[in-house]
Amino acid sequence: MGLSILKGIERCSKLKGESVSDLILFWHRRDLRISDNLGLAAARSRSPQVTGVFCLDPSILSREDVAPARVTYMIGCLADLQQRYAAAGSDLLILKTDPVSGIPALATAIGATAVYWNRGVEPYSRDRDTQVVAALKEIGIEFKTTFWDQLLQAPGTVLTKSDDTPYTVYSPFWKNWVGQAKTAPVATLEAAEGLSSALKAKAEAAGAIALPTAKDLGFVWDAPLILEPGEATAQDQLTQFCEDDRYIAAYGEQRNFPFVEGTSRLSAALKFGAIGIRTVWEAADLAYGRCRSDETRQQVKIWQQELAWREFYQHVMYYFPELAAGPYRQQLKNFPWINNEDHFQAWCAGLTGYPIVDAAMRQLNETGWMHNRCRMIVASFLTKDLIINWQWGEKYFMQKLVDGDLSANNGGWQWSASSGMDPKPLRIFNPASQAQKFDPDAEYIRQWLPEIRHLDTAELVTGKIPLEECDRAQYARPIVEHKKQQALFKEKYQAQKARTSS
Repeated sequence: MGLSILKGIERCSKLKGESVSDLILFWHRRDLRISDNLGLAAARSRSPQVTGVFCLDPSILSREDVAPARVTYMIGCLADLQQRYAAAGSDLLILKTDPVSGIPALATAIGATAVYWNRGVEPYSRDRDTQVVAALKEIGIEFKTTFWDQLLQAPGTVLTKSDDTPYTVYSPFWKNWVGQAKTAPVATLEAAEGLSSALKAKAEAAGAIALPTAKDLGFVWDAPLILEPGEATAQDQLTQFCEDDRYIAAYGEQRNFPFVEGTSRLSAALKFGAIGIRTVWEAADLAYGRCRSDETRQQVKIWQQELAWREFYQHVMYYFPELAAGPYRQQLKNFPWINNEDHFQAWCAGLTGYPIVDAAMRQLNETGWMHNRCRMIVASFLTKDLIINWQWGEKYFMQKLVDGDLSANNGGWQWSASSGMDPKPLRIFNPASQAQKFDPDAEYIRQWLPEIRHLDTAELVTGKIPLEECDRAQYARPIVEHKKQQALFKEKYQAQKARTSS
């Protein structure tokens, strides 16, 4: 008789008569919902005895790049998820420990036959999952981890047609990706069977705790969230965005204007899986089908392309995990950044003297979110005007963003810094021209910079504010000159390119 079978028999014998036939423990990570969840649906199709678990991983919570707004949103989603499990007849357990030891210990304690979970693309989650698998094998507990729940197309399904290698440029990725069939949403968990009181006691003995608050975990966020946590709110937001002609049918026209409610605001829900990506795609596809003109179809298509960008960056992170630690392009490795600490702090605080940059940074600091066009503007300013290492900005964003996601954040910053996968890498945004084009009436600038909202629109969008007016309004003078810094960055970039190519 095999070791795993013996250990399974031993485990069952310790349960003193408890019925544990095919009890499945489902480990939630970036999928905080019971609807349209691939791994959870598979677990439920096998057995009604499905118990959920979420592990508050100290290795993640102790990092320097964890945002209070993001933890607050996550805890809210977990509270909602517990209620949904209860309504479905089961339980969501909470651990606060290293998953490598905590998940196997809990599975053993409640007599779980198997542990199911959805796969991730990030280096840490992949390494951690390998260790959890090894620990489960050691004690003879089955595991099933074949589900790519957070992606419409799994890694390996979208490869170059010439040699089956991963794409490193978005446009051909999109052409291949969009042509592939998309899986429909899967069934919502229902009619599940929860743990008996005896097994709940065993779970508590194995480390299960009451759900803490974000403040209990040391994260304080008192401002309103850009999107309230939970499945229902995310679904309502998706429905409104996709069925109201003011939004998705005008997305391509409105998405770049930060003062306009022109984006879906679903990024945090997608980051934590409060809504399933198949549900999102289905809603977008239905919206596309309702369009009565090529113009409106193009508007919807642009949003679908944004969903594809999300997947592109996740595929890239899966195949090139080294991106999490450094640049993709050789010429940006060991780049001679200036890295002026005072300039960086001014950028963080929204005190650069460039109104569109400062408005965006204050939006980030006050709300935990920033409009995507503005993310590109401030990233370009940090790297091309201040000539500060993009990784400083990448980390600061993760310290603040409610939707902070390694793949998307890293991809966006590398694109802005000219270090990433871009066929035309040397892009420099002029803050003034960006403001003139996307905030022409200075509405966004006035919203976030109250000290200068009385100034003329032309002064606000161009940033050409008389110095005495800056002093009078107690607004920062420009800390650098854009034209001069632009030339300096280009000089450094070309010199570095020459050195690395020789």
